[in-house]
Amino acid sequence: MNEWNPDARLIPYAQELNPETHAICVADKLIQGYDTKNIKLGNTLSNDLLPGERFDYCLANPPFGVDWKKVQKAVKGEHRVLGYSGRFGPGLPRVSDGSMLFLMHLLSKRKPESEGGTRIGIILSGSPLFNGSAGSGESEIRRWILENDWLEAIVALPTDLFYNTGIGTYVWVLDTDKEPRRKGLVQLIDATGIHTPMRKSLGSKRRWLTDEQIAEIARLHDNFEETPVSKLFDTEDFGYRRITVERPLRLRFQVTRESIASYMAGKPFQNLKDKQEPVRKALESLAGDTLWMNRE
Repeated sequence: MNEWNPDARLIPYAQELNPETHAICVADKLIQGYDTKNIKLGNTLSNDLLPGERFDYCLANPPFGVDWKKVQKAVKGEHRVLGYSGRFGPGLPRVSDGSMLFLMHLLSKRKPESEGGTRIGIILSGSPLFNGSAGSGESEIRRWILENDWLEAIVALPTDLFYNTGIGTYVWVLDTDKEPRRKGLVQLIDATGIHTPMRKSLGSKRRWLTDEQIAEIARLHDNFEETPVSKLFDTEDFGYRRITVERPLRLRFQVTRESIASYMAGKPFQNLKDKQEPVRKALESLAGDTLWMNRE
């Protein structure tokens, strides 16, 4: 932070569910000389211990693919009662993966554009990108983010970066007050080929990013150009609708020997078993040059 603004005053805020992780965070910040009164212990999704707070920067690495059954009542209650005045107005993801709840939680801490907005970085698995068809909770959350033009970039990271899983992960970069050149656009960066092998694996972690490689990814983002690993898209490019096409009622048909033979060779006819013979006779009685104009 001091590299960007020597006069900046850093005040950390955080909330953590795991007591050991919370204690480590508090100890680390005390050693660095920070006031730790704003580092809270508790469940972020069911009990926001920093209500009403707004931040310049937000960072999160929520658990991948963890269900939120234990806090389902509280989350659904907030969604139903508070709507967009709460944290979960756009919709709710499937209970088996609460990643997008954390994303909405961070966005609820955003500052208005008049105050410079908020920049957010969050590491997610691939499921928030792809899960949910049009109209589902996940899709509505993504639509809300894109229509408000908050999504700045998504960076695909290499696999095998984490100790407890080898899955591919993605960094979502969001800004609620984009710079003019980025407005209406989303940058996709493929950084899956940028990594260094570890001499010895630690659990599932077999790769890491050097400082130079991190700077390389940062440059790809900062340059904001089309390259083989950096693509720019309009926000509208990610929108889609689900349309149900009903098969029209067939009132005009003709039975031929060829169509009967084709039908009899198919699975539907084979599944009729002991009813095959009467069906065959009924079809053959209709065969000929007659053009039937209704189902009767």
